Amino acid sequence: MTRSTRERIIDEALRLFAERGYSATSVAEIEAASGLSPGAGGLYRHFKSKYEVLAAAINEHAARTRTQVAESLAQLGDMETSADLEMRLSHLCRAGLAKVREESELTRVFFRDLSQFPELVAVVREGLLQPMFDAITTWFRAQPEYEDAKVDWNGIAAVLGGSVVHYRLFQETVGEVPGHAEKDQFVTAWVRLAMGLLPSPAPVS
Repeated sequence: MTRSTRERIIDEALRLFAERGYSATSVAEIEAASGLSPGAGGLYRHFKSKYEVLAAAINEHAARTRTQVAESLAQLGDMETSADLEMRLSHLCRAGLAKVREESELTRVFFRDLSQFPELVAVVREGLLQPMFDAITTWFRAQPEYEDAKVDWNGIAAVLGGSVVHYRLFQETVGEVPGHAEKDQFVTAWVRLAMGLLPSPAPVS
């Protein structure tokens, strides 16, 4: 699918911001990477400033995340009658890992540059991060196996979701997986911990 000029500017700008930093990336460099004549002002036909490009990238990623979360929950819901709980949990964990990897460029920009833009931090928080944790809470509460589990699902989502985010962030920043645990090992352990939340059978009297 051919990208529009606006889409190319957003994609290439985010890539450059992730690689070099927001301040170190010039408008001319974004134009060149986007296939425009550098320094000719082509970017300004679509955006008022470099900041507006960054804001557009973050807002579009947030909008896409909301759509993806809704679609993922629907797909996971469709699995309920065709897959056992361990398979559903594995799918949930792998979907989370894939989503965090997909946002690797935005993650680097977030940690390097966004502290100077609190309004964009709020977009990332409310549009990308919290929806992922909310989705985990929603999913667990919808599973019949966990119906009688007496647990704090918001707290559980913070722990299980946080481990997924941390796994990918560690890999991105350190260059290897945490604890030398490869992805399949991580998913297996994640599923095992989640299975441990199942309510205990009632004692036989």
